[in-house]
Amino acid sequence: MSKIFIEDKTFEKIDFETNPLEFAEYENCKFINCNFHNSDLSNFAFAECLFETCNLSNSNLKNTALRDVKFRDCKLLGLHFENCNPFLFEVKFEKCSLNLSSFYQLNLKNTDFKKCSLQECDFTECNLSNAIFDDSDLSQAIFENSILEKTDFRTAFGYSIDPSKNRIKKAKFSLSGIAGLLDQHDILID
Repeated sequence: MSKIFIEDKTFEKIDFETNPLEFAEYENCKFINCNFHNSDLSNFAFAECLFETCNLSNSNLKNTALRDVKFRDCKLLGLHFENCNPFLFEVKFEKCSLNLSSFYQLNLKNTDFKKCSLQECDFTECNLSNAIFDDSDLSQAIFENSILEKTDFRTAFGYSIDPSKNRIKKAKFSLSGIAGLLDQHDILID
């Protein structure tokens, strides 16, 4: 099956769970208020696309190319971003629910997470250098052997990060968030 090329197109209020998205490479497209729940997006390519108010929960992202893709007000529960094509992988998230998603071993350098729910996300072995977690909930998120150099956690909350298991040089934290760096040591902070 050959892949076609679609550019500069807007898709609005389409239920791709019942009528699957056409297998193609999408460039500079907008997906507004669309449902991709449980969709198989394997081997699709999205470049410079915007997903706004979409539900992509539990979609299959095997070898999916996400190149300069923005997600705004989207529901992205349980996604395995680590299965995406890593070549030129670049995403940004704003007001998204990404609970239970996995970013295992991904390069997320300079990635923005603004006002997102990232509960129980897996960031194991990720490169999150210069990433920004702005007003985002990281409750029970996993950071292990991750590169968090110059990462901005100043307005993030709910995180628990072990400095001995991650590289956190010059990472930014607020005074109120310091407990998230010490809680694994079972000490009390007043």
